[in-house]
Amino acid sequence: MLSALRGIVQSVNTAGDLQTTLEIIVQRVAEVMGTEVCTVYLRNPETGRLVFAANQGLNPELIGKISLSPDEGLVGQVARREEPLNLDHAEKHPNFLFLPGIGEEHYHSFLGAPIIHQREVLGVLVVQQKDSRRFDEDEEAFLVTAAAQLAGVIAHARATGSISQKADSVAASAVFKGIAGAPGVAIGRAVIVVPSADLNSVPRRRTDEPDAEIKAFQQALEAVREDIRQLGEKLKGQLSSEELALFDVYLRILDDSAWLSEIVDKIREGEWAQGALAQVVNGHANTFETMEDAYFRDRATDIKDLGRRVLGYLQASNERDTEYPPDTILVGEELTASMLGEVPREHLVGMVSVRGSSNSHVAILARAMGIPTVMGASDLPYTQIEHASLIVDGYSGLVHYNPTAEVYEHFRVLSDEDMALNQGLEALRDLPSETLDGHRMPLWVNTGLMADVVRSLDRGAEGVGLYRTEIPFLLRERFPSEEEQRVIYREQLLAFAPLPVTMRTLDVGGDKALPYFPIEEENPFLGWRGIRVTLDHPEIFLVQVRAMLKASEGLDNLRIMLPMISNVQELDEALELIRRAYNELLEDGWDLSMPPIGVMVEVPAAVYQAQQLARRVDFLSVGSNDLTQYLLAVDRNNTRVADLYHAYHPAVMECLLTVVRAAHAEGKPVGICGELAGDPGAVLLLMAMGYDMLSMNDSSLLKVKAVVRGARYSELGDLLERVMKSDTADEVKLMVRAALVDFGMEKLAPPSQ
Repeated sequence: MLSALRGIVQSVNTAGDLQTTLEIIVQRVAEVMGTEVCTVYLRNPETGRLVFAANQGLNPELIGKISLSPDEGLVGQVARREEPLNLDHAEKHPNFLFLPGIGEEHYHSFLGAPIIHQREVLGVLVVQQKDSRRFDEDEEAFLVTAAAQLAGVIAHARATGSISQKADSVAASAVFKGIAGAPGVAIGRAVIVVPSADLNSVPRRRTDEPDAEIKAFQQALEAVREDIRQLGEKLKGQLSSEELALFDVYLRILDDSAWLSEIVDKIREGEWAQGALAQVVNGHANTFETMEDAYFRDRATDIKDLGRRVLGYLQASNERDTEYPPDTILVGEELTASMLGEVPREHLVGMVSVRGSSNSHVAILARAMGIPTVMGASDLPYTQIEHASLIVDGYSGLVHYNPTAEVYEHFRVLSDEDMALNQGLEALRDLPSETLDGHRMPLWVNTGLMADVVRSLDRGAEGVGLYRTEIPFLLRERFPSEEEQRVIYREQLLAFAPLPVTMRTLDVGGDKALPYFPIEEENPFLGWRGIRVTLDHPEIFLVQVRAMLKASEGLDNLRIMLPMISNVQELDEALELIRRAYNELLEDGWDLSMPPIGVMVEVPAAVYQAQQLARRVDFLSVGSNDLTQYLLAVDRNNTRVADLYHAYHPAVMECLLTVVRAAHAEGKPVGICGELAGDPGAVLLLMAMGYDMLSMNDSSLLKVKAVVRGARYSELGDLLERVMKSDTADEVKLMVRAALVDFGMEKLAPPSQ
């Protein structure tokens, strides 16, 4: 049955619209389970009613014409209770409802399973038979599994259908749910970015020059044919005649007039060559993958391989500078920092990533750049929305496609209010960061690129709480030399001198991989990352520390911070290496003083050894992003569990307070450099806890300063006391929001959802 289920999923993936998807499901499920009836009821999201949407075995004329409320019938019970229902005499059940004309009166056995996607009931999948029998455990398990597997496919098909349109009709509006990645509102046009030679990511695009597209396709096809011929010739002396026959198979596939003519026909209908190729190749590959014969299943791999090769040539021949309109909203399956770098900053107004979460690095970068962003919009049919009008709501995590005039006006007003607020905050730049009753709260900045420096200083940063040294490593194709690093670090230290600059030693692993130093692990976040990597490679660590120390000569504003420390032994080893590098440089004649050394507290073990760690170093700094991730066992890049990532979780609050008390018990200062430090509401709690410094993205500096200057430090202790007694993150959020309102700073809180 697992093989049968895989075949059903592959079949529905080839469907072009929601109705075709549903019809394939009912036909194939009935066929596999050997039942006389299979039905899908789809929940109407506006009315909540369950609509008779597709069927095998009952009256087809009633499809789309009858519906049930969740309080009606057996189907309603399955949806309402969100659990399967298995009956041998359905007509005897108290919730049985006779629907005239549908033809159910002849069928006694009933098995229904809810179709649930991301906690939302999409509908109900039902099978029925005339004989009175209870479906066995295997059959019930299969239907439940099929409903779970097909839920995502149905959700995607429904989303795709919501934006499909005929040439002579006006496109419908639609809303797609994601995760709030970076706050703000963006109104603009979608520009789709895709990885090279990926058949599943080619956007649909109309062409006015079909003949030119056909010519480009034929040239790409001939280029691949020539590649295959040359490869076969090159390997003649190394392979047997049977193995060389594979190249003849490839050439025959490339000469197959059936699928080639399909591509040409699609181009003549107005689809560009890349889109036509991707649609036809994927369709044929999916067909082969559903076949029982192993030989034909292997042909699916061959077709996809050849399709990628042809697509590669098409993309190369079609290479041109992408046009980015002044209101570009960048959309892709998985946006990366390099994709952001391609867009002129003045044209980029918003971003949408189908994959990723609010704490993946591209989202953190978006917040640093002040670009409203939605992550994890998994149901967005991004290949079909190029140049579409979009609104990105970075507060709620919603993407509005082709918004109505009313929706557009609402968000235009919200955007104007945001702009006016930011402009009003500029007046705070040179004012001290202290509360109404005189409590001083230093505000530092997180940086990684020289482009951050000017903005940070313009917004009144008092130092750098986190300089991400891995960025120069990520931007190269090899490890930067000691001198290259020294030049980069010197530039950063000079720009902020005499203000302190906290440089974190190399922090790679997890979701930050160097292309020239790959780390392949099944569970990278619990693997070889941060200090673990550099202690295992002291040659890398020593070169970096020497470069930092050299760069600080005559400036003395360097602070060094160690990431991912989980035990005292790691810290002792790292301190010994730092002292070794320092002493070697003194012997070489460098005029240096030992900089303050600190530890990042970002794993639970460090929280509970914070006092022992503080005893050995000059300062502590909490990395709240990773600490929250590890404490709550939530992968911050996984959209399935993103809703469980709560920086306001009571356990996180408890740990933050524990670290402050431990550091202060040893007479050492403690700061925080995670995203929480730039959250206007969280700032009230962090001040009350006693944090000595907050470090954030430069885009948050003025908002946080406004909160600091609008609060009374003497009143924050009561807020913290109530927060520490809370049971849920939602309770904490409500208290913090109420406090912002009480202090007259409700405009600094994100809009209520």
